[in-house]
Amino acid sequence: MFKVLVMDGISDQGIQLLADAPDVTVEKKNGLSEDELVAIIGDYDALLVRSQTKVTPRIMEAAGKLKVVGRAGVGVDNIDLEAATKRGIVVINAPDGNTIATCELTFAMMMSVARSIPQAYKKTVSGEWDRKTFVGVELRGKTLGVVGMGRIGSEVAKRAKVFGMEVIGYDPFLSEERAEKMGVKLGSVEDICRNADFITVHTPLTKETRHMIARPQFEIMKKGVRIINCARGGIIDEKALVEAIGEGIVAGAAFDVFEEEPPKPDHPFLNNPKIVVTPHLGASTVEAQENVAIDVSEEVLHILRNEPFKNAVNMPPVPATVLNKLQPYFNLGEKLGLFLGQVADGAVKEIVVNYSGELLDVDTSPLTRYIVKGVFTNKLEGVNIVNAMHLAKTRDINITVQTSSASKSFTNLVSVTVKTQKESTTVAGTLLSGYGERIVQIDQYPVDIPPEGTLLLISHNDKPGIIGKVGTLLGNNDVNIATMQVGRKVVGGSAVMILTTDKMTPQDVLNQLGQLDDLTDVKQLTI
Repeated sequence: MFKVLVMDGISDQGIQLLADAPDVTVEKKNGLSEDELVAIIGDYDALLVRSQTKVTPRIMEAAGKLKVVGRAGVGVDNIDLEAATKRGIVVINAPDGNTIATCELTFAMMMSVARSIPQAYKKTVSGEWDRKTFVGVELRGKTLGVVGMGRIGSEVAKRAKVFGMEVIGYDPFLSEERAEKMGVKLGSVEDICRNADFITVHTPLTKETRHMIARPQFEIMKKGVRIINCARGGIIDEKALVEAIGEGIVAGAAFDVFEEEPPKPDHPFLNNPKIVVTPHLGASTVEAQENVAIDVSEEVLHILRNEPFKNAVNMPPVPATVLNKLQPYFNLGEKLGLFLGQVADGAVKEIVVNYSGELLDVDTSPLTRYIVKGVFTNKLEGVNIVNAMHLAKTRDINITVQTSSASKSFTNLVSVTVKTQKESTTVAGTLLSGYGERIVQIDQYPVDIPPEGTLLLISHNDKPGIIGKVGTLLGNNDVNIATMQVGRKVVGGSAVMILTTDKMTPQDVLNQLGQLDDLTDVKQLTI
């Protein structure tokens, strides 16, 4: 019999599957301190929590039998993932359970901002009968821009079509074929900003998506656009939004999330009559709370019975013999993926991994997961080595693994190619004795660089003076070059220049680099 401890008032309906299982005993407790949980956790095989209980390293250490911690929700900030991984405890969440709840809230917010419903309600209950002030707009015939076409964004797009809206969708992993099947026009963030009447965001908050809609984006928007954010605070620059409303660019906004939660009493959203706000209610429905509990209960049961499972957010156990051989490559593989995830242009369609040399006689599937995780890291929220392959599958991204006896004079070589709708980009790396991880090939160009720090990848024509122009421009802008290398195939042909810098290069300096003669592309990467 497996013993499962359920904390934080998770609903009985949500854990009914566990309660009905003949090989499981369920016990419910609430409000336990860390000391109290440490005293009893050793008796349990599984622990289910919401956000209240903090699952600390001390609790993990006392949990001699614990196989899985299930989070009835999405965020796992209250669970120490590193401690769980070290002790072989699988941590799972329920990323799908709140999809419909958040989608429907998005539409409620969209209609509220289109018709000024909260503002009209407030005036009406205060005794004023004011019909002239609240003349709204219809959704039918309008263009909706959806930034982020994952689970929630796709559901929003589906419902918008029923409302008679035209939909422009952006997602770094959305292909033209999939967009066409959904009846959505594939576009860029700029396309959405220029053409949409309503804009809703459904992306994770990463360094790439923070303030992805800010002053430059507001400046190109249609006058009268309306903005909705039920995803994460920080995706939209709050200060820039308030300014755009004041300038008449944005007619209204509806926000369920804030950059700082709860917002301070003097937050400009709270007293702006054109902004509708709610206190992060995206997953706050009876059904969503039950769904996340049901989802996590199913996964816990699979893990306890040693059956296939998904939605894990940390590393599953790897046989010791495989782990010993692959572990030195895990960091290299993830860095190769990180490199390509920032360099490849367009929606990813396929990831091809080729192993050669001493990696031929070992199961490389754990290493492949690190590579795929690296490709997705800056684009998706919560990606890890367990769910990376699942995320690829749900986005119709093909993962191809090949092996080759030829390793180009290296005892080991990992080559990764990312194919998008626009291009195919390859990077290869190896472990060199005494030197560690090295990138030894970028597309057709041989190089030798450590994959770490801040890099500038510059494509250019191989002409005298190019290196000097780049160095001078960076030096004049107080950007110090740590290392520099050029890769080329023939004299005077196309080439790549890879610089490591001591700090991030400002965007305006990158723009100046892009304007130099014979430079064809400039990308900044962080590894």
